[in-house]
Amino acid sequence: MSERIVFHIDFDYFYAQCEEIRDQALKTKPVCVCIFSDRGGDSGAIATANYIARKYGVKSGMPIKFAKSRLHQVPAATFLGADFPFYSDISEKAMEIIKDYADIFEYVGKDEAYLDVTKKSEKSYQIATHLAQQLKNQIRHEIKMTCSIGVSANKLTSKIASSFRKPDGLTVVEPQNAESFLNPLKIGDIPGVGKITEEKFSEMNLKTIEDLKNVDIFTLNKMFGRKISAYLYNAARGVDDEPVAQRAPSIQYSRIVTLKKDSKDSEFLAENLNEICDDLHYTILQHKKMFKSVGIQFVQSDLSNKTKSRMLKNPTFAIEDLKKTALVLLEEALVDQVMDVRRLGVKVSELSDLEGQSSITNFF
Repeated sequence: MSERIVFHIDFDYFYAQCEEIRDQALKTKPVCVCIFSDRGGDSGAIATANYIARKYGVKSGMPIKFAKSRLHQVPAATFLGADFPFYSDISEKAMEIIKDYADIFEYVGKDEAYLDVTKKSEKSYQIATHLAQQLKNQIRHEIKMTCSIGVSANKLTSKIASSFRKPDGLTVVEPQNAESFLNPLKIGDIPGVGKITEEKFSEMNLKTIEDLKNVDIFTLNKMFGRKISAYLYNAARGVDDEPVAQRAPSIQYSRIVTLKKDSKDSEFLAENLNEICDDLHYTILQHKKMFKSVGIQFVQSDLSNKTKSRMLKNPTFAIEDLKKTALVLLEEALVDQVMDVRRLGVKVSELSDLEGQSSITNFF
């Protein structure tokens, strides 16, 4: 019987699924969520695509114009600009549900988390399987989304397992089956192994995790150095002692204020926006964070919401970047503004630590 039981939860094509929640008609169409650059037109890249679009060869990171050429004969194909504040809101709701299933909850990203469920499952894989299915059902019922869950004795195997039957998968790997599960998989299925590393192994005629197990540690040391070779050596054997660590989601920081008067005057709103940015920036520095996405929010005189956001090229903590981006978004939002604005807010997301993180996967 294993000492630990760990879930890895991964939402399927997360950004595109969020868009399908907003517009159910998209579920039958190829959907691409895009990050447009400042150059205009189709300049930019695909953030994510749903599985219908993937059948046509569209992938995350692909230039938008390449994706459009793949889908040019599909009249229903839909290309949408990313709406990160909206995705963050959905992620927060999902994570609140997920937390309740965990002894220990570790937030990884908007669409990803680890759960230690050793106590809740009473160290039983049968109970853990039921627990995982209940979690999937609750997310489908309350959030209208699918997710894939990997269940095993450690984080590494659970992460690999969560990708095994995507989308909407549930893969349980009990300790006695870990070796037979991992052996036939590609080396590239190991988290952190990128294309270049996989190609290096392919040149040595090493393609599966079982092939990798036949490479001795000294050969790996020569290729990658001690730290990475130790990770690869252990990963091929399904060995991972890293605990699930309590980490609350730093999904976003935001500030919203009720204005002294309802208005759509650009100067009045810009003045308030600057003050909100100053206040928000203080919080960002206090928590030693950088941000990559900036959003603004209007609560209009009829209490309806209006949001706009923009992804920056690089993470930053500079007040100038925050104010400049927020003001550009304000100008864009006011172009067709009919109603007065009652409340005004600024939000930053896609957060990262100011000091930077050094995990083994960063080396690939």
